[in-house]
Formats: sequence, structure tokens, C-alpha cells
Amino acid sequence: MDSIIHLLASGFGLGWLSWGPGTFGSLLGIPLAWWLLGRPRLHQVGITALLLIVAVPICHWASQQLGGGDAGQIVADEFLAFPIAVLGLAAARRFWVMGVAFGLYRFFDIAKLPPIGQIEAIGGGLGIVLDDGMAAIYAWLVLAAGIALWRRYRHDLP
Repeated sequence: MDSIIHLLASGFGLGWLSWGPGTFGSLLGIPLAWWLLGRPRLHQVGITALLLIVAVPICHWASQQLGGGDAGQIVADEFLAFPIAVLGLAAARRFWVMGVAFGLYRFFDIAKLPPIGQIEAIGGGLGIVLDDGMAAIYAWLVLAAGIALWRRYRHDLP
């Protein structure tokens, strides 16, 4: 059971990459988000919430095994929180919009704008997951505003 949790926490080994483990681990969130966007909005929210709830103990256990804190090898929080960045946004079913969502998400996750850094300080699995959730919320806000502006002037997004 320990090896399964370790495998999930590390994004099937992507967390052990020597360069950019968080970014590469986050890539696993793209097919998950794409799949979720094909579901009714209420299902998108429910499934995402369930995944985040499951991520907390996985990340907590992995953090304890790796010496505490949000170790770089732990990327389950990245790929399980990414779908928040596109929840309910049908336009994200376009590849370029999904790419923008991914870029925004990574920017906010790396930049740790307030209160992301403070949320991470909660510690344990909860802090590890919530800071990525907040980064995804920031990305969603910017993306939703961008889509609204695009629709206003271009009229070619769903």
C-alpha cells in the first residue's frame, strides 16, 4: 500500500525528475481536466472536490515519508488541483485555452502570490493541497475574465 501511495504522490514518478517536477507532474492534470469538462458542471465540482479530499492524506503521508513539508517529489497536489483552473469553462476544451490555463496555473503556483504562501504554511497534506487549489482558483479567475473579454470582442468561443 505504501508503494501505491508513493507512486500516486509522485505523479507516477514524475516528481522524481531532477528539473521541473511540479510542472511535469501538473501535466497529468490536463487529461483529467479534459475528461472532467465533458461532464455536467455539478459532476465536475463534485469529482474535483473528491479528488482534492483524497489528495490531502496522500500528500500528507508522502510528506512525512520524505521528511516533512511540500517536498518537490510530491506532485499529486499539482495534478489533482489543476482541474479547478478550468471548472465549468467549456472554452477550455480548445487546446490553446487549456494551454493558457496550464500556464496561468503554473505561474500562480510558482509565484506564490498572497495568500498562497500563507496557505502552504498550514502544513501537512492540507497545506500542500490548499496552496495548489488557491493557485488554480487564481488561474480560473484570470482565465474566466479573459474568456469573457474574448467573447465580447471575438464571439468565437463557446
